[in-house]
Amino acid sequence: MENMNLFAGLDVSTQSTKLVLIDTDSSKLVYTNSINYDNDLPAYETENGTRKSEKVGVSESDPNMWITAIETLFTDLSKTHPGYISQIKAISVSGQQHGLVTIDNHGDLSRPYSKLWNDFSTKEECEILTEKVGGPDIMVKLIGNTQRTGYTAPKILHMARNEPENYEKTKTILLVHNYINWWLTGGKDGGISAMEPGDVSGTALWDPVSKQWVRELLDAISPDLINKLPPVKEDSRDPMGNIGPSLVEKYGFSEKCIIASGSGDNMMGAIGTGNYKKGVVTISIGTSGTAYTVLDEPFVDEAGEIALFCDALGNYLPLLCISNLANGYDAILKQYGITHEEFEEIIGQTPIGNKGKILIPWFEGERTPDVPEGVPVYFGFQLNDFTKENLCRAVLEGHIMSLYQGFLKLPVVPSVIFLTGGLSKSRSWQETVANIFNCEVVQVLGEGAALGAALHAAWTFYQGKSIDEIAKPFIKLDEDGRIQPDPEKVEIYKRLSKLFYAVSKRIRGLPGEDCFRLIKEFK
Repeated sequence: MENMNLFAGLDVSTQSTKLVLIDTDSSKLVYTNSINYDNDLPAYETENGTRKSEKVGVSESDPNMWITAIETLFTDLSKTHPGYISQIKAISVSGQQHGLVTIDNHGDLSRPYSKLWNDFSTKEECEILTEKVGGPDIMVKLIGNTQRTGYTAPKILHMARNEPENYEKTKTILLVHNYINWWLTGGKDGGISAMEPGDVSGTALWDPVSKQWVRELLDAISPDLINKLPPVKEDSRDPMGNIGPSLVEKYGFSEKCIIASGSGDNMMGAIGTGNYKKGVVTISIGTSGTAYTVLDEPFVDEAGEIALFCDALGNYLPLLCISNLANGYDAILKQYGITHEEFEEIIGQTPIGNKGKILIPWFEGERTPDVPEGVPVYFGFQLNDFTKENLCRAVLEGHIMSLYQGFLKLPVVPSVIFLTGGLSKSRSWQETVANIFNCEVVQVLGEGAALGAALHAAWTFYQGKSIDEIAKPFIKLDEDGRIQPDPEKVEIYKRLSKLFYAVSKRIRGLPGEDCFRLIKEFK
C-alpha cells in the first residue's frame, strides 16, 4: 500500500459513534463506518441511544458504551483495511455537548452513567444556581449564558445534592469528548485530562468572554469543585498528546499519532459544513434543531436564548438550539405507519401555512424558549381538523417555526443557509426552511461532525495551513439542489410566524399580539 496522510474523525453522538478517515494527499474521504448503539450494542439496552428510564426528564448513557463502540470501529478498520491504522497521523473527537462524565482516583467511573444534553431533570438546580448568583441578569453577565437543564453545571449540582457519595469520590469532571480524549491518550495508564474553549463554553461554569472559570458559580456548587476540573487549553490547535501505548499495541497505531483537542459536535459540525467564514449559517435538522454562525467577537444575548460558545478554531459560535425536532416527525410517521416518501407526498397535497393550524412542538419540554416542563399545543384546529394531512404539515411547519423564532435573535443576516442533519435530505424540509427563513438553502453532503473532526485533526497536524486550505476540497454541496425562497410562500409564512409567536408568548404568560385575531387572517 502506498503511503497516505490519513486523519481520523470520531463523532460520539447520542445514538451512534461514527469514524471517518480522510486522505489529505488525494483530498478524498477514504473510509467511513458507524456503530448504532441500539442495534449494534444490544447489551447496553438503550432506546435511541439512552438508558430506558421511568423517570420523567431523565436521559443518561453508560460511557463504557462509547468506548465499546470505538473499540469495535477500530477492530473493524484493522480487519477490513489493515494498512490504514498505522498511517493515521492524528485523531480528533467530536462529542455530544454538555454530557457529564466523572472519574475517580483509579480511573473508574465515579457515577456509572452520564447525564446527557437532553436530560431535563435538573430544573431545580438551574433555579438554585441562578438565585445564588443574584438572578438571570447576573448569570448572563458572569457566563454570557443562562443556566439551562442541558448544560453541565446543574448536572454537577444535581449529583452533589442527590448523590453526595458519588460526588465525593469524583477526582475529575469531564465532558463526553474530553473523556474519549482521556481514554485515547492512555486512560488509566496516564491519560490526559483537559478541556478546550469550544465544549467548555457549554458547561455554564466558564466565561467565554474572559475565558476563565467563574468562581462564584463553582463555589455555589461546592468549594472543592475547582479541584475536580481539568485545565482548559487556551489554543484549540494545541494537541492533547499522543495516542496511548495500549492502543498502539492492540490496533497498530503509530506511536506518533496525535490526539487533537477535539470539541463539541456543534463546533465540529461547523467545520464539517464549511461554516468557518462570516455570512454563512448552518442549520442542523436532526434529533435536535440548531442554527449557528461564526463571529470574531462574542455575542451576548441578554435573555440567554442564544448560547455564547467559542468554536474549535479560535473564534465564536453563537448558537441556537431547540431540543424538539425529529421526535415529532418520527412520531407522526409511526402513528400513521407512513414512510418518508409518503410523508413527502402528503405534504405536497396540503396548503402552505396549513390555513393557520399550528403546532407548538414542545413534546419533551423545550430548551429555547426555556420551558423544561413545556407540553405541545395545537392551535386553530376545529373538530374535524385532526387529520393525517393537517397533522403532518403542522409537524413540519411547527418544528421549523420553533427554530426560526429563536434564530431571529442571531446577529447575522445569512447570505446562504447550509443544511445538515438527517432531515436535510428531504425536499419538503429544505423548501420549508428556505421559505420560512427567506434565504437560499443548500444541503451539505457528507459526514457533518465526523468530517469536521477529521478536518480538525489535519488542521492540528498541519500547523502552517489555514482551515480553508485543508477543508475546502472536502466540503461538498448539493449544487443542483439549491433552493431559492418563493416570494408568495414567504409572505404566507411571515403571517404564520406572527401567529406562532403570539401563541407561544400567550401560553407562557407573556404579553403579545392577540392570536385569536391573527388566526382570522387565515380563514
